[in-house]
Amino acid sequence: MGSIIRETRSICPVCLRNLPARLVRETDGRILLEKSCPEHGAYRVPVWQGKVDWDGWLLGTPPLAEDAGLHCPGNCGLCGEHEIGSCCVLLEVTERCDLRCRFCFARGGESAREPGLDELKAAIRDIVRRCGGPLLQLSGGEPTLRDDLPELVRFAKEAGCSYVQLNTNGLRLAREPDYMKKLAAAGLDIVFLQFDGTRDAIYETLRGAPLLELKKEAICVCGEARVGVTLVPTVVRGVNDDDLGGIVSFACAHSPAVRGVHFQPVSYFGRYPNTPTEEDRYTLDRLMADIADQARIPLSSFMPSRCDHPLCGFHASFLIEPSGGLRALSSITHSSRSRGCEKDNREYVARHWRRAPEEEKPAGALSDEMDFDSFLYRLRHESLTLSAMAFQDALNLNVERLHRCSLHVYDGGKIKPFCAKYLTPIV
Repeated sequence: MGSIIRETRSICPVCLRNLPARLVRETDGRILLEKSCPEHGAYRVPVWQGKVDWDGWLLGTPPLAEDAGLHCPGNCGLCGEHEIGSCCVLLEVTERCDLRCRFCFARGGESAREPGLDELKAAIRDIVRRCGGPLLQLSGGEPTLRDDLPELVRFAKEAGCSYVQLNTNGLRLAREPDYMKKLAAAGLDIVFLQFDGTRDAIYETLRGAPLLELKKEAICVCGEARVGVTLVPTVVRGVNDDDLGGIVSFACAHSPAVRGVHFQPVSYFGRYPNTPTEEDRYTLDRLMADIADQARIPLSSFMPSRCDHPLCGFHASFLIEPSGGLRALSSITHSSRSRGCEKDNREYVARHWRRAPEEEKPAGALSDEMDFDSFLYRLRHESLTLSAMAFQDALNLNVERLHRCSLHVYDGGKIKPFCAKYLTPIV
C-alpha cells in the first residue's frame, strides 16, 4: 500500500468528468496518480518511475490549492486560476496531412478543413493583441501543404510575433528546396522537425513509410537556408526508446543545422493505436535516465522546465566536443532553481533553437583554456540543447500541471493550454 504525498484533481478518462485525485508513492519509489469515477471505476497510472528524486525535481512547487481546479478543463480557456502567460502559442493552419501516423494528437489527415488566409491573419492579430509577442507555432495537420505559408510567416512577423516556428514532417521541405527558401526569406526562425529515430524501421512503425533519407534532406535544405532545426522524436516504448543515444549522436553530427532535440514521450490523445497499459507509459524521469545512459551524459545535466510545471518537461545545454561527445553546461544546483516567466522562457528557446548569424571562427584551438570569445562562438555554433515535453492525456492528467502550462493553442477565439485543447477520452 502506497503513501499519499499530494492531493490534486484530474478527470475520468471515459466521460472526462472532473474528479479528485491523489499522487501516491509506492514502496519501490514509483509515483502513481489515483482517481475514481462513480460511473466508470478506479484508475491508477504511473507518472514517475523513481529514476530521479521526485522531491528534488519538484523544487518546492506548491500543490494545487484545496478549492482550485474544480471545473478544469471543461470549457477551458485561460481563466483567473491559470498561473502563467503564453510563452508559445500554436495555431493550426490546416487539418490536411500527407501522412497518416499511428500517433497524432491533432488527428492529421482525417479532415480536409483548412481556414482561409484572412481568417488566419485575423487569428494572428488576436494572438498578438492578447498574448503580446509570443513565439508562434504554425502547425496542423501538415502546414507545408499550404502554398501561402510564406505569406503567413511574413504576416506573423510584421504583426508582432517575436519568433515563428514551423511544426512539420519535413517532406515538402526535402522535396522542394525553393519552398524552404521562401519560408526563410519570409522570416521563419525555427523548424520543429518530426524525427523519430535513425532507423527506417522506426518510421515504418510510427509513420507508415521509410522516411529517414527525406528527413536528412530536409535538414540539409534548412541548413542551406540558415534556419535552425530542432529534432522532435515521439518516444514509444519498444519502438524507439533504444535509439535515444543514436538521435543525440545524429544531432551532434548535423550541427549547426540542428540546434536541439525536443523529446516527446508518447501520450494517448487524438489518434493512437491501442488503449495504453501501465507498461506502455514512458515517464519523464525514465526518459532522462535512458538518454543519460545511452548518450553517456550526466543525469544531473537535466533541469526542470524553466516556466511550466517541473513535471511537464526538462532542458539541458551542452557544448559539442570535437570528438562528437557532449560537455554539460547545466546541472540542478540552487542557482538554477529560480523560475522564469513566459518571456524569459521564450527568449531561452529562441536563443537555443534559432540559427546564429554567420561569423568568423576565432583563431586557436577550442579547448578548456579557450578565451571568452571562443567560448561564446562555441555556444552559438557548436552547442546542442536537449529538452522534452511530457504531454498529458485523459488517464494521467494532473490539473496542478495544467495550471502552470505556458504552451497554448488558439482555438476558436480562445487561448487554451495545449493538453486541454487536445484532450480526448481513452477508448
